[in-house]
Amino acid sequence: MVATGSGPRGLVRGLPQAGEPPPLHGWSLVLVTFALAMGNFMEVLDLTIANVAVPTIAGDLGVSAGQGTWVITSYAVANAISVLLAGFLSQRFGQVRVFTVALILFSTTSLLCGFAHSFGLLVFARVMQGAVSGLMVPLSQALLLASYPPERRAIGMAIWAMTITAAPAIGPILGGWLCDNAGWSWIFFINVPFGLTAAALTWGQLAGRETRRVQVPIDWVGLGLIVIWVGSLQIMLDKGNELDWFGSSFITGLGVTALIGFALFIAWELTDRHPIVDLRLFARRSFTGATAALAIGFAIFFATVVLVPLWLQTQLGYTATWAGLVVAPTGLFAVLLAPVVAKTMNRIDPRWYATAAFVVFAVGNWWRAAFTTDATAWDYALPQVLMGFAVALFFAPLITLALAALPPSSVAQGSGIANFLRMTAGAFAASLVITLWDHRQADNAAALTTGLSPLDPALVQAGSAATTLGASPEQALALVQQQLASQAAHLGVLDVFWFSGWAFIIAIGAIWIAGRYQPEKGPGLGAH
Repeated sequence: MVATGSGPRGLVRGLPQAGEPPPLHGWSLVLVTFALAMGNFMEVLDLTIANVAVPTIAGDLGVSAGQGTWVITSYAVANAISVLLAGFLSQRFGQVRVFTVALILFSTTSLLCGFAHSFGLLVFARVMQGAVSGLMVPLSQALLLASYPPERRAIGMAIWAMTITAAPAIGPILGGWLCDNAGWSWIFFINVPFGLTAAALTWGQLAGRETRRVQVPIDWVGLGLIVIWVGSLQIMLDKGNELDWFGSSFITGLGVTALIGFALFIAWELTDRHPIVDLRLFARRSFTGATAALAIGFAIFFATVVLVPLWLQTQLGYTATWAGLVVAPTGLFAVLLAPVVAKTMNRIDPRWYATAAFVVFAVGNWWRAAFTTDATAWDYALPQVLMGFAVALFFAPLITLALAALPPSSVAQGSGIANFLRMTAGAFAASLVITLWDHRQADNAAALTTGLSPLDPALVQAGSAATTLGASPEQALALVQQQLASQAAHLGVLDVFWFSGWAFIIAIGAIWIAGRYQPEKGPGLGAH
C-alpha cells in the first residue's frame, strides 16, 4: 500500500514491492500526470481563489467582511480533518477509486457552492468541498509516484510540487477576474469541467492498477473528538468578536466544549490501539520541532494571505482583479524557486532554508508595516515578491525535516498529522487576525480622537474644506469621521504586519528544536 502524503523516498519505500504494476510510459503517463496534477492543483487553488472574493461574496449574501472569511476557514478546517482519513479510505477502498470519487464529489460540491443562495448554505457546501478535497492531495502524490519508473520519480515529484506553488499565483488573479466579470459563483463553477475531466482520465488510465485493499480499523471515537474540539474552537474564533467573546454564553460554551474535547482526545489517542493521530510520534524531537515550525509559520503566513486582499478591497477601494494582481507575485516566484530548493536539500541543511524563509517573511511584513496611505499598487506588490522567495524556502524543507526521522511505517501517519496541524493552524489564525485587526482599529480610533474637540485646528480646516466643496456641516462632520476611521483601519493593519514579523522571528526557535537532517534516511519532499 502506498504511504500517502509523504515525500518521494518515503513513498517509494512504502510501496509494495511484490505484485506492483509496472510504470506507465508514453501518452498514458502524460494523461495520468495531467489528471493527478489537475486534481492537486484544484485543491490548492480553491484555498486561495476565494480570498479575493470574500468582500464580494459577503456583500452579495448580506454578511460582514469578517463573517465572509468563513468561506475560507470552513474549507480549510474540513480539508485538514479529512487529510487524516486519506490513508484509511485508500486502504479500505483502493487509491484509484477514492481519488476518482473525490474528484467527482469535489465537482459536485463546487456546483453547490456556486448555486448557494444564502451564506449558511455556502459555508455548508464549502465544508463538504473541503472534506473531499483533503483526500486529493496525498492520493495524487502517491498515485503519481507509483506511475513513474524509479529513475524518473524526481521528475514526477517536481511536476507535483509546481502545481502546489502555481495555484497560489493563479488563484488570486483568476478569482478576482471572475468576480469582476462573471460573478463570484464562477470561482466554483470553473472547477466542474476540470474536475470531471480529471476523474475520467484517472479512472480510464488507472482503473486496472488499483492498489491492494486491506480491512483496517479506524479510530471513529478519535475522529469524532477531533471534529468536536476543532469545530468548536473554530466557531468560537469566527463568532467571538461578533458576540463579545466570553461575555456571550454561546462563546463560553464553545470554549468549554473545545477544551474538554481536546483533553478527551489526548487521553483517548494515547490509549487506543489504532489511534487516528499517533501522538507518540511527538516523542521524536525532529518531528516535533519541524511540525511546530510548519504549523506556526503557515498560520502566520496564511493569516496575512487572507488579510491583504480583504484590506485592499474594503479599505482602499481595489477591485477583486487588482487585489489579485497585487498578491499574485508570491506564487509566481515560489514556482520558479521550488525546483531549485528540492534539488539542493540533500546538500543544504533544511533548517537553514526554513530559517532564511522565516527571516524573509519577517522582513516582508515589516516592509508592509511601513506603508503610508498614499502607497501605490506597485508598492503593495513588491513585498509579495519577497514573500514568494520565502514560500519556496519554507514548505518543502520543513515537511522533509519533520518526516526525516520517522520509520517508513510511520511516514504516512506523520505526513497526515503535519498537514492536519498546518491547515488547522492556518484556519485558526485567519479568524484570529480579523479579530486582531478589529481591535487595533478600535484602539487606534480611540487614540486618534483622544483630546480632539470641535475647535481643533485640523478638524476646523478639514470641515472648512468640505464645506467649500458644497457639503453641509453634517456631511462635513461625516467626511471627517470617515477619514479618521480609514486612518484607524490603516494603522490597524500595519500593526498586524508588525506583530506578524516578530512572530516569525520568535518561531525560528522551533526550527532548531529539530535535529540535523540525514539525507540518506529522509523521506524527501512532501506535502503542500
